[in-house]
Amino acid sequence: MKNIIIENPLDMHVHLRQDSILQAVIPYTSLYFSGAVVMPNLEPPIMTADSALRYRDNIIKLSSEVLELDCDDIDYSVVKIDMKRKRKEDGGFLYDRDSMIKPSDIEEHFTPFMTLYVHDKLNTHEIKRAYDNGIRILKLYPKGATTNSENGMKNVLSDNLFELLEEASKLGMILSVHGESAGFSMDREREFLEVFHYLARSFPNLKIIIEHISDRYSLDSIARYDNLYGTITLHHMLLTLDDLLGGKLNCFAFCKPIVKTPKDRDAILEAALSGYKKVCFGSDSAPHTIEAKYQGAAGIFSAPIALQGLCNVFSRHDKLSNLQAFVSDNAMDIYNIKLNVRKKIKLVKTPFSFKRSIKSDVGDIGVFMGDEYFAYKIRELKIML
Repeated sequence: MKNIIIENPLDMHVHLRQDSILQAVIPYTSLYFSGAVVMPNLEPPIMTADSALRYRDNIIKLSSEVLELDCDDIDYSVVKIDMKRKRKEDGGFLYDRDSMIKPSDIEEHFTPFMTLYVHDKLNTHEIKRAYDNGIRILKLYPKGATTNSENGMKNVLSDNLFELLEEASKLGMILSVHGESAGFSMDREREFLEVFHYLARSFPNLKIIIEHISDRYSLDSIARYDNLYGTITLHHMLLTLDDLLGGKLNCFAFCKPIVKTPKDRDAILEAALSGYKKVCFGSDSAPHTIEAKYQGAAGIFSAPIALQGLCNVFSRHDKLSNLQAFVSDNAMDIYNIKLNVRKKIKLVKTPFSFKRSIKSDVGDIGVFMGDEYFAYKIRELKIML
């Protein structure tokens, strides 16, 4: 297929970080995606409704400025703004970047879906405040499981957590979980599945997301329970433990949950390629400086090449007909998403390569597959207001 059109791509798990790293990475998510589920494990974490709202406002402000930036890594010539004015009944006006009216006209072209960090001191009043302010997702980290999770739950089956989840279930919220035990690294996700099963049985009306699936047995659990769903990353579709340490140690393939066996990778890849309605794309794009990666930081920054990489994978397996479901439609259904602004991304079959890293004020950030060539390149990005 020479041309691919993706409508309203969604990234249902992304780390945008904060301060200078947020400023450096925000263009690659807010420009190319209609919305994204933004992780709350900052320093300090997003533990209250007020902090979530301040973070959301900051993201929206930066997103509104993206189309006026001069970012060397982005081809702004592909961006078109289709603005439909109420006083015109015969369609819209098409603007290119140079003739754009003002940032306020396009400030809501990207929707950050905010998450509230679940911790031992969280209460139902704060959950209700979050819900009343448009926050629909709780994020549960077992204490110490991943980056900035020291404030996570010590006991993920505590009475306090059950009280919180009872309130969340009544409100129709969603629980997203980094599901890993404290056991051997290759077994952590599988060992945590019993927790998912218990939660799914205890709260049958609560949608529960197994984030960044890395173990094939998680797919069996999703199939077993109606209220269990999952997100899948590009890197877990492509990598195994050999890519991390089969030759020289490759710190840029290190993430949590860790990439696993070829059987796990192949099962995850098949679930994504099939259009399976209970899984959707969540990049888990997690920027760290190159220096931090050399020091052992867990996380893979894939946002700049996410859509091109997905097109590569789905094209190689002759499954491009299922790409729209994986990167948008399934998430729309699972998370009950309604968007006021539409995006259409047109990719053409032209060789494309990004680069190994991007710059930030605190150091360069390595890009996953940044120096590899992809078969598809973004030719047009249309934002319809």
